[in-house]
Amino acid sequence: MKKILVPTDFSKHAEYALRVAAQIARKNNSEIILLHMIELPHQGNDAIGTGKDLPEIMLFKNRAIERLEDLMDEDFLDGIEVSEVIQFEKAFNGVLNISKKNEVDFVVMGSHGASGFNEMLIGSNTEKVVRYSEVPVLVVKSEMPEFKADSFVFASDFSEEIKKPFAKMLDFAKGYDSHLNLVMINTPNSFKSTIVAEKIMNDFIKEFDYSNHSLHIYNDVNVEKGILNFSNTVKADIIGMCTHGRTGFAHFFNGSISEDLVNHAARPVITFKI
Repeated sequence: MKKILVPTDFSKHAEYALRVAAQIARKNNSEIILLHMIELPHQGNDAIGTGKDLPEIMLFKNRAIERLEDLMDEDFLDGIEVSEVIQFEKAFNGVLNISKKNEVDFVVMGSHGASGFNEMLIGSNTEKVVRYSEVPVLVVKSEMPEFKADSFVFASDFSEEIKKPFAKMLDFAKGYDSHLNLVMINTPNSFKSTIVAEKIMNDFIKEFDYSNHSLHIYNDVNVEKGILNFSNTVKADIIGMCTHGRTGFAHFFNGSISEDLVNHAARPVITFKI
């Protein structure tokens, strides 16, 4: 893990993410790229090309530079290589573009979640990055003085296409010597008997060299509630899952489960692209 991208809007949740990113970077000797996006209205984008209202735009940029530099001077970033990027672009597009341009390995983002009409109509930039990012995304919801992944819940259908992203997740888990709680959620609409579910999971995990794990089958009314309730049961530090991005989730994860979890889980959520 050489480069970690941390988008910031200078909110407290963005700082929570940066503090976690700093811990991960220090552990892995990684560089942090600190990104601030300045979203302009349509006429503002035109102004960049025409020079109209340029002083006001430059004022926003200069203020952002000052705030980024203040962040880079924080004690918790001491000893970590940190660079700054300011981009005039919509937030989630900018995160994805900068991630690709700089060959980023990992994205850490803060989120306060959403509810009601905000969740239904516009969602959050974090959700969109989770859905479309080609690299793993860690979403941090609260302040974490010590980032831990001792108890790691990985929820899946354990199908063949999960194996490649699971290997990436395993690399992350090994770095923290995590106990992996591998769980298959049974719902009324997608039910498997214990003997069938156990065979699927055992056949899946035997291809990987990681003994610090346990297998679980958990019944609930839907997948999201099952993951959240099971994570509470095992006192998970972090929840992991795989996403298909544009095409939704494979088989087991119909709908936008990752985005729902990003909104509703109090714990950190890490996603890996299939």
